[in-house]
Amino acid sequence: MRDGRIVLGYIGNGKATNRYHAPFALALPEMFEIKTIVARHVDHSAWAAIPGVDYVTNIDAVLGDPEIDVVEVTTPSSLHYEMARKVLLAGKHCVVDKPFAASVAEGEELFDLAAERGVTVQCYQNRRFDSDFLTVKQVLETQRLGKVFEIVTTYDYYRPHALEGVAYDRVNGAAYGHATHSLDQLISLLGIPDRWRSDVRQLQGSGFANDYFDFDLFYDDLGIKASARANYQMATPRPSFSIYGSKGSFVKATKDAQERDLKHFYLPAGHDDFGLDLPEEWGTLVWYDDHDKRHEERVETVRSSYCGFYEALYETIAHGAPQLVKPEETLCQLAILEESTEGLR
Repeated sequence: MRDGRIVLGYIGNGKATNRYHAPFALALPEMFEIKTIVARHVDHSAWAAIPGVDYVTNIDAVLGDPEIDVVEVTTPSSLHYEMARKVLLAGKHCVVDKPFAASVAEGEELFDLAAERGVTVQCYQNRRFDSDFLTVKQVLETQRLGKVFEIVTTYDYYRPHALEGVAYDRVNGAAYGHATHSLDQLISLLGIPDRWRSDVRQLQGSGFANDYFDFDLFYDDLGIKASARANYQMATPRPSFSIYGSKGSFVKATKDAQERDLKHFYLPAGHDDFGLDLPEEWGTLVWYDDHDKRHEERVETVRSSYCGFYEALYETIAHGAPQLVKPEETLCQLAILEESTEGLR
């Protein structure tokens, strides 16, 4: 650390670094300093250079720099395991963008290697700080829904041409790309499921990228079925979250607004309304009281920021707090994803 700040290095200089990672580290200048970014080619035509950051093409400039505390892997998905392993062998703390790895075996190797080297490694699960997800947690805490028996989250898009003609690759489809977030949200909320059921499809046919998933996680002691679903050809997207209980329901139609703002380069630093939901985007809570009187209200969306991941990372590296994303949670997710895609080709 330097002047109380964690020094970061990134391997990768694409959308992941510039849209989903760096803006939130830069929004916490008292905690983090970005020193070096490794790029395949040093070219700022797609993403503007971050002032004060060194851009290099040699990975050793990051791995061999004693000032860098944490290295974040934001390369194409197929390289995550390979790059993370190099980071850990260099004795650096590591954050790996999703998907963490392609298999349970790869994930276990990375966690074991981190333990041997006395460092940490975890998946970048920024979606734990999605405003819709945090609103769901808040509604559950009110206990107005009674005994909850079903939770459903969807990640629908109408992008019929997004994966058109794209050949099948396990880690580059909808399952490893988006279900990794949805499953993590459910696992972080409810714990490791007792069992699960999976339906992952290639709507374009065999040989093409998977663009549909439907996972059911069963929590037998809680009596809850939690489902994560997505379809890239949904002209009318299903609600982001739906919760059903013996006394009521909560439905949030729209996803977290941070991604919307990031796509327009409207960044968290300096914008107090970053990621803010409009009132018409708030979820609807319907519940019955002890006298069977029906109530309906709009629930204001919880304010949130992906800075939450970096704040937790700071506590782990600077103060030894347990890491936000636990190894067992990531390994469970990988087991589900690996099993669900086993028969796809």
